[in-house]
Amino acid sequence: MTQQHPQNWWRGGVIYQIYPRSFADSNGDGVGDLAGIREKLPYVASLGIDAIWISPIFKSPMKDFGYDVSDYCDVDPLFGDLAGFDALVAKAHELGLKVVIDQVLSHCSDQHAWFRESRSSRDNPKADWFVWADPQADGTPPNNWLSVFGGSAWQWESRRRQYFLHNFLSSQPDLNFHSPAVQAAMLATVRFWLERGVDGFRFDACNFHFHDAKLRRNPPARSRDSKTVSAENPYGLQAHKYDKSQAENIDFLRQLRQLLDQYGAASVGEVGDDNSLKLMAQYTSGGDKLHMAYSFNLLTGDGSAAYIRQQVEELEAQLKKTGKQDGGAGWGCWSIGNHDVARVLSRWNQAGSVPAEDAQRAKLLLAMSASLRGSLCIYQGEELALREADIPFEQLQDPYGITFWPDFKGRDGCRTPMPWQGELAHGGFSSAKPWLPVPQAHLARAVDSQEGDADSTLNFYRGFLAWRKQQDVLKTGDIAFIDCPEPLLLFTRELNGQTVVCAFNLGARPVSFTLPRKLRSARLLTGHGLGGGSLADGELALDGFGGLFARIEN
Repeated sequence: MTQQHPQNWWRGGVIYQIYPRSFADSNGDGVGDLAGIREKLPYVASLGIDAIWISPIFKSPMKDFGYDVSDYCDVDPLFGDLAGFDALVAKAHELGLKVVIDQVLSHCSDQHAWFRESRSSRDNPKADWFVWADPQADGTPPNNWLSVFGGSAWQWESRRRQYFLHNFLSSQPDLNFHSPAVQAAMLATVRFWLERGVDGFRFDACNFHFHDAKLRRNPPARSRDSKTVSAENPYGLQAHKYDKSQAENIDFLRQLRQLLDQYGAASVGEVGDDNSLKLMAQYTSGGDKLHMAYSFNLLTGDGSAAYIRQQVEELEAQLKKTGKQDGGAGWGCWSIGNHDVARVLSRWNQAGSVPAEDAQRAKLLLAMSASLRGSLCIYQGEELALREADIPFEQLQDPYGITFWPDFKGRDGCRTPMPWQGELAHGGFSSAKPWLPVPQAHLARAVDSQEGDADSTLNFYRGFLAWRKQQDVLKTGDIAFIDCPEPLLLFTRELNGQTVVCAFNLGARPVSFTLPRKLRSARLLTGHGLGGGSLADGELALDGFGGLFARIEN
């Protein structure tokens, strides 16, 4: 059934990412599920967010925990069933929440019926649905393309005596989007969930759909990619000119947008590329492709004020440039934490702050990221000021981490279960031993311990996001940065004759700064609850990890 949705809710909206394996376990098997999510939706709604993004719940052998799909039109029994999904959507809508699901289009599982048929011979009906290539004369792979998860991006298949392409695990073969039949099939899977009432999609690895049909070799990188992958991964040594981010992707994204527009649904694309900000602008411009996109650029280890400013300004420049060419500027979406990277309080800890400072740091980082121009994704547990968990090797589940351990421990440390009740076993996440352990340090920051504390991170999130909903200038206004010394991040947002000054001290020590003359008439804004800052006669003073907002009426 076609639905009517409020238009543009996503522009400046706040999306809360739920990693279903680790959110809430309703049936005591140690793994989170749809019924658990549905039970906790009132909690999620209390945060003041606009939508939930649910990581993959499709049928899957779980080699990459759902990002290896074996049936795009069914729920994995581990999480529940289609009726349970429908009930979750209905409950979310009842609470005023939009539902965004994670759609993995570029690759599937080697257990998918499509791949089983394709691998069986060179002349079956789906023979060209995946990327097959003959070996070189010496039997080696067709070219030098690398997998994000380590090693060659090519896997030998003896039944066809050919290699198939996998940009991620060898159990995740890449679909061949040069085939019109593949494009039609993938669009049909999107329509299936639209018909079930979802409000949008997060499109995984959305720049990986197409590959260079000539299979040309990637050249060496001029400078190592330090944003998409970690330093120990050789993937960053190549310039990924031919294995992803191909020009043909634009036309497919237009087809995708036409389908989404029929249902009033929104989209956010994940862009992992050496030049991701440029791609974000291209993929969201013109009003005929993705609605918004995010990259790994704020998911790296550099959380300095200068770096954050550089990323935002570069995206703004790309959006303006592409908008002039394409007839309408695109839209970014910022994320400082998700299921793929270490938790931000551990990753952005240049100041060496101690756990006692985490609550104030978490408050500051929310206020800062929610004030940047664009939409915002919040990862579950950030509202509790959770740090990265240290998972011993023998308990690792993530194949990425197992491959690169001990220099890179993978993604398990940010995927540990949500701590709901600090006094209960496993933090109240499950009555059974969970698939990943709940760290002892997380129990002290459980939801129940923060609910009654007016000064907790959790209650700050609720108050700040409620305040932000009333500040249109922070959702859609223009942004301009002000020169100032590290670790101070200072910028203005402007909309309809109103200017708001946003000031954040990303360091542990107090800082002071004299505002430029044009901003000295600014007056403090209240109601956001951030604290740690004062402003008098244009003199700005911020405590360690403090911030403030001030308004100028033009």
